[in-house]
Amino acid sequence: MIVHDIIFFMKNEIYENLVLQAEGITADQKYAITLLSNTSALIMDNLDDLNWVGYYLYLDGKLILGPFQGKVACEVIEMGKGVCGTAASENRTVLVRNVHEFPGHIACDSASNSEIVIPLYVHDTLYGVLDIDSPLLERFDETDQKYLEIIAHLIEKSLEKTSA
Repeated sequence: MIVHDIIFFMKNEIYENLVLQAEGITADQKYAITLLSNTSALIMDNLDDLNWVGYYLYLDGKLILGPFQGKVACEVIEMGKGVCGTAASENRTVLVRNVHEFPGHIACDSASNSEIVIPLYVHDTLYGVLDIDSPLLERFDETDQKYLEIIAHLIEKSLEKTSA
């Protein structure tokens, strides 16, 4: 039980530091592309066991690949398809511990085994999703979801003040 408590404490500390850094990056950002690029790099650089962090942006009724860190990715995702399309169409975070058990999972990178996707809204309109993949099974849990949703909210607030 002590080991679990230490790991939980360390994970929370890592995320609290990440939130502070995200607050700094998002505070006075003027350009959406810069904000999305830097926040994807921030997450990729500060969390272990990730192989892809990025955004799919809502355009013309679809999710279009935006700024990201990782291997080449799917360019277009239909609403309701895969983890990203499901999160966007259902307006909820989707945490998938094993993507191979998710019906309709889209395998942009066959090395991905778990995923978390958080929808982003700007002025009450779907802007896109924050998509994070890991090569580990069960990489993401409720602690990850809690803090990543905080970071997503910071991004949303900053996007409301940015231009292209």
